[in-house]
Amino acid sequence: MDYKIAVCDDSEADRKYVAALASQWAADKGHRAKIDVFVSAENFLFRYAEEKDYDILLLDIEMGRMDGVSMAKKLRQENDTVQIVFITGYSDYISEGYEVAALHYLMKPVSEEKLYSVLDRAAEKLAKNGKVLNLEAGGEMVRVPVYQIRYAEVSGNYVTIHASSGYTVKMTLGKLEALLDERFYRVGRSALVNLTQVSRVTRTEIILSTGDVLPLPRGAYEGINRAIINMG
Repeated sequence: MDYKIAVCDDSEADRKYVAALASQWAADKGHRAKIDVFVSAENFLFRYAEEKDYDILLLDIEMGRMDGVSMAKKLRQENDTVQIVFITGYSDYISEGYEVAALHYLMKPVSEEKLYSVLDRAAEKLAKNGKVLNLEAGGEMVRVPVYQIRYAEVSGNYVTIHASSGYTVKMTLGKLEALLDERFYRVGRSALVNLTQVSRVTRTEIILSTGDVLPLPRGAYEGINRAIINMG
């Protein structure tokens, strides 16, 4: 696979070290990687304005005028597929990463083993994000990236898929479930939900990060929580 990786750190020594490890990871795994290094958040965003195709971002948190979390929030406003890995010397910032769906935190000094493990996970997620469903909806063929699907609900012989837009297709929920992967959980007879989109689960409802609310059937609470934990 080909990956475009950005390393953003205001420490020259850390920048070179992480970039070298990322390059070695790609070589060891048989990938091709273009690795760009940046001395600041502003420096990265200037390049990103012209080149929006980065796959993985290895990002220091404590930098100059703009910190890494602020930069990640700006990036997430328009890009929800880039894999963000924070690198920090302090554990205080970890809770802030949930807002930007950070893949992982690495504490400095970064070990080769841990960085390799995180880059493997990033590659897996990018592969999943590349999956697309080809569906016939409204008399035309539409391509729906799987990662964009928040949930799907059945009504009669039709299923409505809620993604960046809503698509109603003639198929069974079981057939749709077979086309999807382990991110999706069957909620009773009438819905499938993308577990990565779940913000909170109560005894009666599933609340998604978008604010969508799905009813949770009686007795399904333990099952969905177990599925979220297992997906990990």
